Amino acid sequence: MTAAERLASTGFDINHLPYGSFSTAESGPKLGVRLGDHVLGVAALLGHADAAPEDVAATDDANLDTLLTRDRAAWDRVRAGIVRALTDPALAETVVAEAVPLSEASLHLPFTVADYVDFYGNEFHASNVGRIFRPGQPPLTPNWKHLPIGYHGRAGTIVPSGTEIARPKGLRPEPEAAPTFGPSRRLDIEVEMGFVLGSAVPQGEVALTEADDHIFGLTLTNDWSARDIQAFEYVPLGPFLAKSFATSISVWVTPLAALDRARTTPPPRDTPLAPYLDDSATPAWAFDIEIDVVLNGEVVSTAPYATTYWTAAQMLAHMTVNGAGLRPGDFFASGTISGPDANQRGSFLEITWGGSEPLTLADGTEIAFLRDNDEVTLRARAAGPEGTITLGETTGRILPSR
Repeated sequence: MTAAERLASTGFDINHLPYGSFSTAESGPKLGVRLGDHVLGVAALLGHADAAPEDVAATDDANLDTLLTRDRAAWDRVRAGIVRALTDPALAETVVAEAVPLSEASLHLPFTVADYVDFYGNEFHASNVGRIFRPGQPPLTPNWKHLPIGYHGRAGTIVPSGTEIARPKGLRPEPEAAPTFGPSRRLDIEVEMGFVLGSAVPQGEVALTEADDHIFGLTLTNDWSARDIQAFEYVPLGPFLAKSFATSISVWVTPLAALDRARTTPPPRDTPLAPYLDDSATPAWAFDIEIDVVLNGEVVSTAPYATTYWTAAQMLAHMTVNGAGLRPGDFFASGTISGPDANQRGSFLEITWGGSEPLTLADGTEIAFLRDNDEVTLRARAAGPEGTITLGETTGRILPSR
C-alpha cells in the first residue's frame, strides 16, 4: 500500500495536494503539501523521488516564495515528483513516518504577498450592490461590461485563516447629520476566490493564453468589509479604510493542476470585448466551485463561483495590459461571488438587502451584519478526477474594536 492510499481522506487525496507553510515543535517553517489530515515537507518528498536538484532547491524554503519564482514547467515537475514519492510502494514506510498530523503542526501564511488587487467581477453581486447603494439608477456602471473593475488593495493586511479580526473604526454616515467616528456598525464578509501568481513578468503584458503560465493556484478568500465606512468614503476613488483592515485567505493553496475537472465556461458575453479581453476562442477559465458561508456553525448561503462574469485570465490580462509587471507572490481576488438566488449571495449586504431584510438564524435570532464574537468560515468543493476536491477553508472571528 502506498503512502497516498494510507494517508488520503475525502477531498484531500493524491489528486489535490494543496501547498502550505507549516512548523512543528522541533522545526521551523517549511513548505509542505497536505494529504488527508497530514502535512509533509515538499523538499524531503522530492529528495526521496530523486527529483532534480534545482527542483529540490526551489521547495527548500519556509513557504511557496522560492517556487513561485520558477516557471510552469518547474511547478509541474515538482507536483509530479510529489506524486511519485506518494505513490511508490517502496517509499511508503519512509514517507508515512515523516508525515506530520495537522493537530501537531502550526500553519502559516502560505506565501509572502507582493501586491494585491481586488476585482469586482461577479455580475449578480455588482447588480445587487448597485441597487442597494444607488437606487433609481442603473445597477451596473457603464464600464462594467467592458473591463474587469478592480482596485489596488493592501498586501500587508492579508492574514492566514484563523486570525481574529478586530472590528475596524472609521467615519460612519449619519442620517441628516455629519458623519461620526467609531467602530463599524455594518461589518460584512465578501466571499471571493484568490489567485496566487508566479513566474515574473518585469514588464507586462500577460495574454489570455498565457494565464496558465502565471496563475500558480487558488485559495479561498474573505475580504472583510465595513459597509458604513465604505458608503461614506468610496466616492470618487473607491474603498480604502473599509477594506484595508483585513483580508483572510486559506493556509492552503490549491494548485491549478488539481482543478482541471472543475473548469467550465464563463457566463455568456453580451457586450463586445476589446481583443485583449476576448475569451471566445480561448480555453475555459471559469471554475465550478461551490462555497458555503458558515456563520457560527450554520450554513447561511452557498455561493457558486461559476457565475462570475470576468475570469481570472481576463483579470490578469487587464492588470498587465498597460505594461505593469508581475512579481512572484502577486495576488488578486475575484470580487464577491454571488448567484441569482437569495441563498447564493456572498455578502451579508446582499443576504439582508442592506440590513432591511434581516436573516433569521436557526436559533431564532436575527442578524443584519456581523456582531462581535461571530465566526465566519468559508468552505468550498469542486469536482476532481476521482471525486471531490475540498479547498482549504478560511475562518475568522470578530473581536470588539480596539
